[in-house]
Amino acid sequence: MTSLPRTPLAQRLPEFPWDSLADVSASAHAHPDGIVDLSIGTPVDDVAPGIQLALAEAAAASGYPPTTGTPALHAAIAGWLNRRHGTDVTAEETMAVVGTKEAIALLPTLLGISGAPVVIPEIAYPTYEVAALLAGGTPVRGEALVDGAPLIFLNSPSNPTGRVLGIDQLRAVVADARERGAIVASDECYIGLGWDDEKPPVSILDERVCGGDHTGLLAIHSLSKSSNMASYRAGMIAGDAALIAELTQARKHLGLMVPGPIQAAMLHALADDGQEELQKLRYARRRAVLLPALLRAGFSVDHSEAGLYLWASRGGENGRDTVAWLAERGILVAPGEFYGPGAVNHVRVSLTASDERIDAAAARLA
Repeated sequence: MTSLPRTPLAQRLPEFPWDSLADVSASAHAHPDGIVDLSIGTPVDDVAPGIQLALAEAAAASGYPPTTGTPALHAAIAGWLNRRHGTDVTAEETMAVVGTKEAIALLPTLLGISGAPVVIPEIAYPTYEVAALLAGGTPVRGEALVDGAPLIFLNSPSNPTGRVLGIDQLRAVVADARERGAIVASDECYIGLGWDDEKPPVSILDERVCGGDHTGLLAIHSLSKSSNMASYRAGMIAGDAALIAELTQARKHLGLMVPGPIQAAMLHALADDGQEELQKLRYARRRAVLLPALLRAGFSVDHSEAGLYLWASRGGENGRDTVAWLAERGILVAPGEFYGPGAVNHVRVSLTASDERIDAAAARLA
């Protein structure tokens, strides 16, 4: 039987980066005291008990949930953003999504951006590139819009570098986008994890950035890092009400709805500032152990003023060689090349390991 012609989606996408770490992962696993896996930013701490209870209490719900969240959840998202991140959004300017990774990957497609350039950060989380390719577009790396690009992705604080864009930088991007009629999608998943009081992370929806006008702006947020809810796939988007309505309509057709019990858990998490602040303290402790250990071992650490990673290099050597050197000591990290051609001499070192494993990594570096 002759197969009809088709182009599998996988052929349009790059290799999944972490699949290439099999050999060095085996090397790290061979360490007598076991691996310290600092390669992926997946939380290791328990979800707060109150969030777990809210999930369990909603487990009997049997009907379809609202696609983008209950009215109470919309209000809670707006309240959290306004209270913790200095925005001024309304409930109608918010939506819940099934994790921000899928929301980012599908955003150009759902906004009807096809076959066009999409601007992504020079050094970037791979999903921005995937988003452009899924929509049949071309990813263009840089910090400024280019002619014909209807969308620019920002990421501040950055994954992987931990770099924070200042108010003036964000204002300039917003002004340029509005002059061109382009959309700004700002991935702010690490906004609550700032480590430098002189350069705190700022939302694209902060009045100092946007002047209180959310037109053409989307802020993307997650509870994965701040509340250890990565397994819950609990994400949110806020901003331009017209764009939120457009995305809502598309997501209804695709059945992209956040499960009802997850919405209940999100509602609790968004109201409990204490659990978020406690988790930040845990990461601060781990950073305080790992950062000086890397410096003493001869590494330099760039940016890293926010987020869950240390952006490190070792004497200017290729990041793959640095990954192998660390794997010999039972420490697994991600090579900078995962994040763009301009990052080949760096590695990304995650803070998402238990206190005991972070201490073990520091001891091995010594």
